[in-house]
Amino acid sequence: MARPLAFLALEGQRAFAEWLSYFGTARLLERAPRGDGHPVLVLPGFLAGDDSTGILRRYLQRLGYASHPWLLGRNLGAPHFVRERLVDRAAELYARYERKLSIVGWSLGGIYARELAKLLPNRVRQVITLGSPFGDVARPTALARFFEFASGRDLASEMPERVERIRAAPPVPSTAIFSKSDGITHWRVCREAEGPGRDNIEVTGSHCGLGWNPLVLWAIADRLAQKEDDWRPFEPDGWLAYLYR
Repeated sequence: MARPLAFLALEGQRAFAEWLSYFGTARLLERAPRGDGHPVLVLPGFLAGDDSTGILRRYLQRLGYASHPWLLGRNLGAPHFVRERLVDRAAELYARYERKLSIVGWSLGGIYARELAKLLPNRVRQVITLGSPFGDVARPTALARFFEFASGRDLASEMPERVERIRAAPPVPSTAIFSKSDGITHWRVCREAEGPGRDNIEVTGSHCGLGWNPLVLWAIADRLAQKEDDWRPFEPDGWLAYLYR
């Protein structure tokens, strides 16, 4: 499942173009479905921190959500530490708002989001992942190789039990947003298996620009606006149907 070299080589340029497109579509994005005020926890990708999710969190705040950073510094892929701290962070937000929270996770952050929902199913409303390779974290993707190099861990030695656990869908509604032109993770392992309460949304874009890609932002807004007791799959209509595959 090697990624085309051009996708990887042009990740930075494509992400920058998506950043520019965000500002060009800002007014249009404000027309997305409005929020109901429930808390949303946003988790960054590998080696990224809360700065990387700033555009997304501010956008959700403008739509009416109580969006929050993870406040754990740079995501260095330390699962035991992160697991304990994330559980505390989610519990804190649940207690503060007395409402279930939604979790949006980018790349590795999406894997954490799904695992957090499994640990706290009664406190999590839904999960949305952005280019997260939960389908097979052991595959030799650019992200897996870079993660092993940076963290000093051997993913293969932690398999297959961990792979199966991560692949299992959380017990709450879950939406996977992915791109077939992702230069870091392969789109096939970033999709939820078919089943009730699961949804997949394909967008066009890079991996590094998912957090400000206008198509991603609109899709996230649509998903978060679903009623807590009446979640439905993404079904864009009108002119939006031409933008999503």
